[in-house]
Order: sequence, then structure tokens, then C-alpha cells
Amino acid sequence: MEGMDVSALQQRLCSDLRQFAVPRHARWDPLGLMTVRQLLRERLARFSALEEHTFTNDGEEGTNLILKLPGGNPKRRPLLVGAHYDGPLHSPGADDNASGVVALLELARRWALKPPRRPVWMVAFDQEEWGMVGSEALARELKAQGQALKLMVSLEMLAFTSEEQAYPRSAMEGVYGKRGDYIALVANTSAGLMLPGLSRAMGRHVKTKVLPVPRKGKDIPEVRLSDHSPFWDQGYRALMVTDTSFMRNPNYHQMSDTMETLDLPFFCRVVEGLDEAFRGL
Repeated sequence: MEGMDVSALQQRLCSDLRQFAVPRHARWDPLGLMTVRQLLRERLARFSALEEHTFTNDGEEGTNLILKLPGGNPKRRPLLVGAHYDGPLHSPGADDNASGVVALLELARRWALKPPRRPVWMVAFDQEEWGMVGSEALARELKAQGQALKLMVSLEMLAFTSEEQAYPRSAMEGVYGKRGDYIALVANTSAGLMLPGLSRAMGRHVKTKVLPVPRKGKDIPEVRLSDHSPFWDQGYRALMVTDTSFMRNPNYHQMSDTMETLDLPFFCRVVEGLDEAFRGL
């Protein structure tokens, strides 16, 4: 990329982060959540007709927003790319998960202008912070309908780097290293064959490491903590793209999770990598 392109992308991502990195927890700040939801409605509806998938959890209604882009060949199985727009309790949630939402919007903008090979469903999930409630409702409904997917991709915290990196298993440090300077692709076994190609494509932009996990991730519960896991449970191929969350970012679920803590050049490279890797599936 040329310097001017990098600068323009970073400015665009920064502008969006300022809008979405605000308190937006369903009970702590319901007005913030409603405001973010409406902003997402308006932004996504610029690209195509927007669908709203409503669900109920303990008597409270939630809303997933779904943008369906046709792709070059509408007969191919769709790729579903999602990010949760609700935020944590007592946090503006810049990395968690305004970064994922902003990446989702940037990919939607690009793929509406230059369609990828197959249809893409861009989904903004609600109530992830309540236990992946929105994604569970959608995954269960798609399975009941017999809807096939090429792959489900969860964009979960994409913009933080650190000199130190923790792991759920100590032996992993020898494989993945001590520095939190990479993006991780965490996939279930059925999606594992896609990891080398996706990693190569993303790796042309940002350091990328992969983790295939058997048994729907049940042996490493930490890798289930995002919207991909309900799709694993329903038998879909799914993966999470992540900066490893609380295993790297000390601001996780804290008031200090602000955009000033993010590595914006890293975030730009992640977005470029996502564009190249997933538009070609």
C-alpha cells in the first residue's frame, strides 16, 4: 500500500472507532446500546437492504443486524462475517469490540464496491457479552432452516499489541512466542484445512498465527469466548480472528479500554489482511 492509502485508511478507522468506542451495555448503558445499534443500522443500510433478526433472552429482546451482499456468484454458499456491537460492563470497549465492528464496516464498504467471489453476510451481533446470546439464536435458526455456510468468521478484538503474551496452556509459548504482536486465527477441526491459505493471505499484511482446535474447543474454554462458538456447536465451519483478548490486553473489560491504547497501524494491517484473505474464499 502507498503511504497515502495507509493514512486514509487509518483516518477512516479512527473516525469510526470514536463513534463506536462508547459505553453500550444492555443494562449499564442501554441508551448507548440503542444509539450504537441505530448508527449501525444507518451505516450498513447504505450498502444494501438490511435485515433485522430479533430474539428474546430472559424476557429481553435483542437485535442482530444482517447485511447480505450478493458476491460474484450468488449460487455459492455464503460466507458469514460477524462482530458483536454490544459492549462490556463498565467499559467503552474500544478493542472489545468496537475494533471488530469498525473492521466489519470497512469490509462491507469494500465488498459492496468490489464484490468477493461468493455471497457475504455481514452480521452485527447483539448480546455477545451475555454469553453469545445473539449468535446462538442465529446459528440455531440457520441450522433449523438447513442453511449451508462456507464459513463463519467472528471478528473479536483486533487492534491491541503488547510486548508480553499469555496463553491458556504454558506449552503454547514455545510455538507462538512471547510477544503479542500477531493476529490469531482460531478454527474448529472442520475449518482447519482453510487455515494455511487464510494465514498466507493475511500474512502478507500482518503477522498471523493459527490454532486449530478439536472438540469444538471444549478442552480450551478460553477459545470459545466469542460468537464463533455457537456455530461450532451447530456443526458449522467457523473461526475467530483475534488479538487474543485478555491474554494480551490488560484493559479487557476495564474503563481503560479506550482507542488511545490501540495499535492503529497494526489494526490497519489486520483490515487489509482480512480483505485479501476472505474475499477470495
